[in-house]
Amino acid sequence: MKIVEIKVLRGPNLWSIRRPKLIQMKLDLEEMEQQPTNTIDGFKDRLQQLMPSMYEHRCSEGVPGGFFMRVDEGTWMGHVIEHIALELQTLAGMDTGFGRTRGTGKDGEYFVVFSYLEEDAGVYAAKAAVAIAQALTNNVPYSLENDIQELREIREATRLGPSTGSIVEEAAKRGIPFIRLNKHSLVQLGYGVHQKRIRATIASTTGNIAVDIACDKEETKNLLEAAEIPVPRGTVVRTLAGLEEAVSKFGYPLVIKPIDGNHGKGNTTNITTWAQAETAFEAAKAHSRSVIVERFITGFDFRILVINYKFICAALRTPASVVGTGEHTIQWLIDETNKDPRRGYGHEKVLTQITVDQFTHKMLADLGYTLDTVPAKGELVLLKPTANLSTGGTSTDVTDEVHPANIFMCERIAKIIGLDICGIDIMASDLQTPVSENGGAILEVNAAPGFRMHVEPAVGLPRNVAEPVVDMLFPRGSNGRIPIIAITGTNGKTTTTRLTAHIAKSARKNVGYTTSDGVYIQNQLMMKGDCTGPLSSQFVLKDPTVDFAVLECARGGMLKSGLAFQHCDVGVVTNVASDHIGLGGINSVAEMAKVKAIVPETVFPHGFAVLNADDDLVYDMRSNLSCKVALFSMDEHNPRIKSHAAAGGMSCVFEHGFVTIMKGNWKVRVMHVKDIPLTYGGKATHNIANCLPAVLSTYLFRDITIEDIRMGLQTFVPGSSLTPGRLNFFHFKQFTVLADFAHNPHGLQLLCDFVSKLDYKFKVGVISGTGDRRDEDIRALGEISARYFDEIIIRCDKNLRGRTADDIIGLLQSGINSVRPSIKVTTIPNEDQALEYIYNNPISGALYTIMCDVVAGAISKLQDFKAREDAANYD
Repeated sequence: MKIVEIKVLRGPNLWSIRRPKLIQMKLDLEEMEQQPTNTIDGFKDRLQQLMPSMYEHRCSEGVPGGFFMRVDEGTWMGHVIEHIALELQTLAGMDTGFGRTRGTGKDGEYFVVFSYLEEDAGVYAAKAAVAIAQALTNNVPYSLENDIQELREIREATRLGPSTGSIVEEAAKRGIPFIRLNKHSLVQLGYGVHQKRIRATIASTTGNIAVDIACDKEETKNLLEAAEIPVPRGTVVRTLAGLEEAVSKFGYPLVIKPIDGNHGKGNTTNITTWAQAETAFEAAKAHSRSVIVERFITGFDFRILVINYKFICAALRTPASVVGTGEHTIQWLIDETNKDPRRGYGHEKVLTQITVDQFTHKMLADLGYTLDTVPAKGELVLLKPTANLSTGGTSTDVTDEVHPANIFMCERIAKIIGLDICGIDIMASDLQTPVSENGGAILEVNAAPGFRMHVEPAVGLPRNVAEPVVDMLFPRGSNGRIPIIAITGTNGKTTTTRLTAHIAKSARKNVGYTTSDGVYIQNQLMMKGDCTGPLSSQFVLKDPTVDFAVLECARGGMLKSGLAFQHCDVGVVTNVASDHIGLGGINSVAEMAKVKAIVPETVFPHGFAVLNADDDLVYDMRSNLSCKVALFSMDEHNPRIKSHAAAGGMSCVFEHGFVTIMKGNWKVRVMHVKDIPLTYGGKATHNIANCLPAVLSTYLFRDITIEDIRMGLQTFVPGSSLTPGRLNFFHFKQFTVLADFAHNPHGLQLLCDFVSKLDYKFKVGVISGTGDRRDEDIRALGEISARYFDEIIIRCDKNLRGRTADDIIGLLQSGINSVRPSIKVTTIPNEDQALEYIYNNPISGALYTIMCDVVAGAISKLQDFKAREDAANYD
């Protein structure tokens, strides 16, 4: 077996709209195509022995053990690998269960698709699953535990931490979208101008000064002390001499910690000797130049959480520890404690397993103990100096026990420091009495406090502490979204996108939009090239100046990674025609329609799918939608439009020369096409068709008026700057060039229909074929050209995409000969040379229509020619 490729899908995709996070592995079974599982001796038994928990996989049988039934009956290895990949992730603490295995259209080759929680883990699971299946087939021993541990480590290295994750989950529950901005904990909540950011539990609303103060423990202590908040007596030292002076002044027991440390790093508590103080000083110096020495306060370790300056909850924290039995060693007690099913690797469960490290050895040594010591029955042996959950500590919720005076004090502390998300560490005998009365003290005030101890306490009531954070960032009723119009189809989608964005801009929107030639923020080009994939869409959605997004979504991006957004407000499908067939596992126009249907399937229930009623495949998409539907048509008498109007539906049609909106049967004439520059006086029929969804999709927004739409239509003047590669005319002294990006039979037919209406005495077509298209598609380009042009120039694309130039030229010539074998055909190697040939050998009064390969390059070349001609005329 051989893995051909692995794709990571991150958004709505061909396999699932609701489960965006999928691995798609293309797998060539090679000789295994002839070996279903029931023909491999002992395969099921070995699989069951290695992964007995797969009994829970119901598969198509719908009952526990269903998958093993399928293996027993005989199923193909791709199906087995799908289930192994899912179970591997589950065994590593990432419970997930969606999978599909389907043929690619090539014998023995399959798409193995399965869900993941962490993409790096999903990719690892795909590769490991193939290796496991191969080992089981060959009856070779396999160590599953190595893969499980590796997956756990990948999970911990890549997942959002429990604090950040809880905020993201709460936001997602409310329909607030999110984008992870790096591999760590920086996350954007919301889109465009409405976005907020979090990094762990620091929010974009959190003040820099407040964080700076909280990170400086001495500064924090000084401010609190000045505000009559009880804090331990202490000082800051930088040298051993300073340490000796502090010890003399405050006496033992002491705490030594770095001045700007966090999460307990470099902290040492309950220091009672000079030797301990020296060691603790060096440990703290490893994290900070300055070190705090303060009186050790005895009592219990409490954490108070204050959000938006309101008390939320409190937890009692206990360091990792064991309790002696009088019979067993400390190591045995640690091992037994780690068997608690609530303990796991990293943050995978409520509690973290206790590991033995240098701090453990030091604490035991201070007691005169080793791991082999047998502590007395009932003796509590602390194993860590701090009560962090990540080192095996536990937490107990004590929210309901906090005295009102302590609540007032903590809310006041948050305001004194200025932290809107604030963790306050208190050492006291209890919180049921005022800290000012029970001898307790405030030890630290923390920016970015951990939430895990509150969300998943070992004892007591879990608290949804993410809720007040999201409430603070997004007051009730706001969801952080901006309007999104997503546009797809085979042809016309770029022009439709540009026109839609222009109309929205005319309505005073700050528009970000993506096209096949670049990404634009308020008409400023930000990125060049084909920008119709999810990364380009994300670029717009991440921009903090954008309040309206228009996103062109092409087939390639959807198949490679899925969409960049889970939902949109309006989804437009212009048409579905023969293009890119045979690529990416899409082998028919009907299958291509399923790809294009991803966009309308993501529309909110309150939003609209804007569908072409003249295209059977597009019109049929409405049956799988949960949103409202609006239609457009070049024929007001289209029965589908009539039926839709009779039911009170919204539509946009071309009638009596007008672009007209229909609200039910009521007509609102927007503008005559002769007054719309994009239609070239009504001759560019395909651009009339492009106007319809642009007008309709913008009209669906209440704050975009008919006047805004008319203004947008009137001021959208086609040309090489506003619509590059779309009907761009270049008028020379003796001839005219029309440059267009038409690259498939449907697009060329529309272009030729327009050319046929133009008054030129001689028409030359400059055509090419794209190497990765089907033979019949390339041949059709030749056939169409022969019907419309008086002469043809064949040139080749820069990238032949797997074919030879002779192969492409031969197919084009074959199509031409099948229609007009007598037409003059000239073959020129590339686009640049073809343009040079035209400029140096013009036919007087001719129109040269060029199917552009590299739009920007062709336009630049033609502009150079124009400048050259203008300079010659001036001379």
